[in-house]
Amino acid sequence: MQDLKQLPELDDDYLQNPHDLAARLRVEGPARQVVMPDGVRVWLVTTHAEARALLTDPRLSSDAVYDRLEHARALAEGKKIEFSRSLAGHMLNVDPPDHTRLRKLVNKAFTSRTIAKLAPRIEEITAELLDAITEDEPVDLIAAFALPLPIRVICELMGIPADDQQQFATWSGQMVSTAAPEEIGAASGQMAGYLMGLAEQKRADPTDDLLSALVHASEDGDQLSIHELIAMTFVLLIGGYETTVNLISSGVLSLLQAPEQLQKLRENEALLPNAVEEFLRFETPNNMASPRFTKEPVVVGDVEIPEGELVFVSLLAGNRDAARFPDPDRLDITRPTGAHLGFGHGIHYCVGAPLGRLEGEIAIGRLLERFSHIELAVAPESLRWRSSTQMHGLVSLPLVVRR
Repeated sequence: MQDLKQLPELDDDYLQNPHDLAARLRVEGPARQVVMPDGVRVWLVTTHAEARALLTDPRLSSDAVYDRLEHARALAEGKKIEFSRSLAGHMLNVDPPDHTRLRKLVNKAFTSRTIAKLAPRIEEITAELLDAITEDEPVDLIAAFALPLPIRVICELMGIPADDQQQFATWSGQMVSTAAPEEIGAASGQMAGYLMGLAEQKRADPTDDLLSALVHASEDGDQLSIHELIAMTFVLLIGGYETTVNLISSGVLSLLQAPEQLQKLRENEALLPNAVEEFLRFETPNNMASPRFTKEPVVVGDVEIPEGELVFVSLLAGNRDAARFPDPDRLDITRPTGAHLGFGHGIHYCVGAPLGRLEGEIAIGRLLERFSHIELAVAPESLRWRSSTQMHGLVSLPLVVRR
């Protein structure tokens, strides 16, 4: 086993610029061992072709992978996170046939028709938030717009009361961060308890929302158990807003740093759907796919990953692979991006992808319509990215806007 001190570390330098390390690792090969911020040694996959292949490879398992992660953290740090079991048993952490069963049930509630009907409400919330932005004064686009929009949308869709939405956002932020294990564990426990009570309420008194639909969804007499329901609600809530916050904010930043692309989009609104795909590729909101482990030795490139090893596939790194995307470090809103990994690949492909795309198009499109002038209110080098290996998003995005 390689000495941990010789392995690349996913430290704060990596979090602030993951593209540099990913580029160096791709030169060495598609998969290399690295050390996570909590000291856990994992295999990191950074090339596009191998990422797509491994995300559909049955030799990599998701079953109870967080138990393995907690054990590895305990060995590395001397203490476990104690992530709530009620939240960890969601469909990203299981293999078929369990995954197939869970996905079928959620698909019955989370339909394309359900998402399409949300467009008018997304437009309303977008207009309300843009109305509240003061012109010619610095405003944090994330706090004022990119964060509250998807939180309100997913919470309204799921049936989370308005008064509880900010607390939910706080729990979510702690759970995807590199915070202390006890903080992450406490947040997961508090969210699990909250969702348990809400699910029981929806079971007794269903309303017109997705959580009520999930409570009562059935397939050939099969229904979600209470723990499956809590875990499903958790992953839909987290996925329903974390990705979109980062998509909106990093998409706007990418445009500001490529003014010719911003001008091209302003001149041709029809480019917006493809622009959103390019934003997903260029600064991928989800850095890593959900973790997996090898059920048997797996050869990737010039290395063999032994059985029982933790494997992290970097969607962000795969989306900057020049072997798949020519000139990958350049934003190009006209680029064919059909093969990007922004929402993952394979059976764990993001169930909320249509909602994320819809929110991204409406949010960025209306922002550009409303304000003819948008500029950074701080030096670009002062911007910070979140302390999370899972999510790739800005901490804040101070702007000055005017009509």
